[in-house]
Amino acid sequence: MCFSCDLKTPGASPWSSRRGFLLAAGASAVAVPSLAQVDVGNASAMRQLVPAETLEASATQQYSKMLAEAKSKGALAPDGNPQLQRLRTIAARLIPLTAQWNDRARQWRWEVNLIGSKQINAFCMPGGKIAFYTGILDQLKLTDDEAAMIMGHEMAHALREHARSRLAKTQATSMGLSLGAQLLGLGQLGNIAADMGTQLVTLKFSRDDETEADLVGLELAARGGYDPQASVSLWQKMAKASGGAGGPGFLSTHPSGPNRIRELQANVPRVQGLYEQARKR
Repeated sequence: MCFSCDLKTPGASPWSSRRGFLLAAGASAVAVPSLAQVDVGNASAMRQLVPAETLEASATQQYSKMLAEAKSKGALAPDGNPQLQRLRTIAARLIPLTAQWNDRARQWRWEVNLIGSKQINAFCMPGGKIAFYTGILDQLKLTDDEAAMIMGHEMAHALREHARSRLAKTQATSMGLSLGAQLLGLGQLGNIAADMGTQLVTLKFSRDDETEADLVGLELAARGGYDPQASVSLWQKMAKASGGAGGPGFLSTHPSGPNRIRELQANVPRVQGLYEQARKR
C-alpha cells in the first residue's frame, strides 16, 4: 500500500471539489472543519460493505505474519536499530494528530517496524500498522522531513479508509453486487474481507485517493513540525529513482509524475503556517 497515480485530472484542480480538504483553510494556522467532515459521497456508503473492525483485524494478522517472516530471515530490525528509532520518533509526533481525520485512530494499536530489504517501499495498513523497507531510506537518502512525508501519506490512506473502500468496491463488482441491492449480508462480506490481508500491501488506489492522501499527509506532517517543502524534494527523488533498473516497487502503486509535484508545490503554502507554528512549539 503506497503512493499511486498522477494527481491532476485535465481541466480541473483536485481542490475544486475539495474545499475542506485541509484542516487549514489558508495561510493562517486557524483550524477549519476537519477533513473527516468532508462529504465523500458514495465512498462512505461503499465502505459499509466491509466492517472496519474486520479489515483492521485482517491487517493485524497479515502484518504479524510479515514481521514473523522477516524475523525468520534476520531482516526485522531490532528495537535498538538507529533507523527504526528514527522512524518511531517521527511516528510519535504524527500519531497524536491522527484522530482529527479518523476518530477510530484513537483506539488503533499503532506499530512501526523496519524491514531489511533493497526494496524502495513503505506502507501503513488499516489499523495503523506501519512498515518501511531499508531500501527506501538508504537508496533515496531520505531526510527526516522526507521520511515524514512518506509516513504521513501512508497514514492518510489508513485514516481515510481507502483500502476499505477499494476492497468493498472490488468485491461488490466481482460478485455482481450493487450498492443499492446487497445480495450478500454484511457478515458474508466481512468474511471475504478477512481473507484479503495479502492484498493490503499491493493495493492500488484511485487518483482521488492519492490526491487525498497527498494533501492529508502533507498537512499531517506539517502539523508534526516537518518541512512541507520536503514533499516536493521527495517526489523529485522518486522521479529520478524511477529511471533505475527495474524501478522502485513503491512506484508500482505510487507512480510519480510532474503533475503530482506541481500539485504539491501549489499546496505547500497552505500548510507553511502550520509548520512554522509547530516548530515554535
